[in-house]
Amino acid sequence: MRTMQKALVGGGCFWCVEGVFNRVIGVESAISGYAGGARKNPSYEQVCTGVSGHAEVVEITFDPKILSYEEILEIFFEIHNPTTLNAQGADRGTQYRSVIYYYDDDQKEKALLSMAKAQEVWNEPIVTELAMAPEFFPAEEYHQNYYSEHPTQGYCYAVIAPKIDKFMKRFGSKVKK
Repeated sequence: MRTMQKALVGGGCFWCVEGVFNRVIGVESAISGYAGGARKNPSYEQVCTGVSGHAEVVEITFDPKILSYEEILEIFFEIHNPTTLNAQGADRGTQYRSVIYYYDDDQKEKALLSMAKAQEVWNEPIVTELAMAPEFFPAEEYHQNYYSEHPTQGYCYAVIAPKIDKFMKRFGSKVKK
C-alpha cells in the first residue's frame, strides 16, 4: 500500500501552481483552494477582496517514493517569483502571496533549507511566508483543473502556459507521460 503525503503551497494564482503540479510524476492530485485566513469555507469572491486573509494555495498529494518534498519545493521556487511581496506578475493582493505551509517539523526544516538554496539564485530577498499548515478549503469546482479545461483562455495562454513550459524544460524527467 502506498503512503501518500501532502504539501501545501501558494505561489500567486492557484491555477498556475495547480497547472504545473498536475503534470508532475508522483503527484496524485493538486487541488486549488484557500488557506491562512480567518473565515471558514471562504468563497473566491471573499478571498479576492483580500479581507479574508486567505492565500490562494494548492494542496499537493504525492507519493514520496516517486517525488520528494524537496523536489516539490524546488519546482515551486522555479515556477514563481518568491521575491515579490503579495504579487505574482499582474496579480496583486495578499491572496497571491508566496507561502509554504508545513505539516510537521520535518517539512519545516526541509522548507527552510529549500528557501536558503533558492535564495542563492535570486538577487532580491525571498519573502515566502513559512507557517504551520492551517485548515485547507478546496476552491469552487470551476477552479479545479482550470488550465486543462481552458488552455486557450487568455490568462491560461499568456500566464500559465509559459510556467508549464518552464517546468517541462527544467524538469523534463519529472513530467508525467
